[in-house]
Amino acid sequence: MQKQNWLITGVSTGLGRAFAQAALTAGHTVVGTVRSEKDLRGFEELRSGHAHGRILDVTDGDAVSGVVAEVERSVGCLDVVVANAGYGLEGTFEETPLAEVRRQFEVNVFGAVATLQAALPHMRARRRGHLMAVTSMGGLMAVPGMSAYCGSKFALEGILEALGKEVAQFGIHVTAIEPGSFRTDWAGRSMTRAARTVDDYDELFAPIREARQKASGNQLGNPAKAGDALVHIASLERPPAHLVLGSDALRLVTAARTAVDEDIRAWEALSRTTDFAEGAQL
Repeated sequence: MQKQNWLITGVSTGLGRAFAQAALTAGHTVVGTVRSEKDLRGFEELRSGHAHGRILDVTDGDAVSGVVAEVERSVGCLDVVVANAGYGLEGTFEETPLAEVRRQFEVNVFGAVATLQAALPHMRARRRGHLMAVTSMGGLMAVPGMSAYCGSKFALEGILEALGKEVAQFGIHVTAIEPGSFRTDWAGRSMTRAARTVDDYDELFAPIREARQKASGNQLGNPAKAGDALVHIASLERPPAHLVLGSDALRLVTAARTAVDEDIRAWEALSRTTDFAEGAQL
């Protein structure tokens, strides 16, 4: 396997750490972004000379651009960039404050966009590279109590879909990574939870929140195997545009997409009634 230079945001814990460890084990060089000096030292100790930490807040667009440019100069040309940094915001739509929704999009969407935009000119100039971003199974289906999170991931899915079609001409691949439930602290200490304020949602949402908290630490997905999957697709000449990770994600995403297809078929006749008699077809 040809050795690659990777940049992965958010490698302190969770899937980001697993992605980085898998890439390092495969012999690649990894630049990982973290939020503190302690996490930076811990990451670089994973493999001296191959694991390079950078402190970065992905919501600071100028800082993201600066780090990517500096890494290109000091570490080398980036072959793979994984916009992984993000977090979960739990809460019903009505109970989630608008400020928290904005923050969710600032990190999950705009942080990823800033990372990919910073790397893209370098890859375009070289006519090669692989851009990835971690969305979620929640970017292809939605569940009660996660409207802000799923909304941010649906948004990122759309951006990646269009981006992939724009840059294919330059030999650049784009992959949306769509994990299911993995054994990380995503649903534990890393999750932000909106305060409960409306009793009407208790019957629906209280059991969902309780079940998620109880399952934290016992999820089906193995982060190390997710890391291996990412390293594998990064070695392919034709990697997928979408990579669903986990059997739970496969089941839930398939069911959600089937429901959409059923709606489209059921209302096809009404959909056609909104056309002019003559017009340009896309």
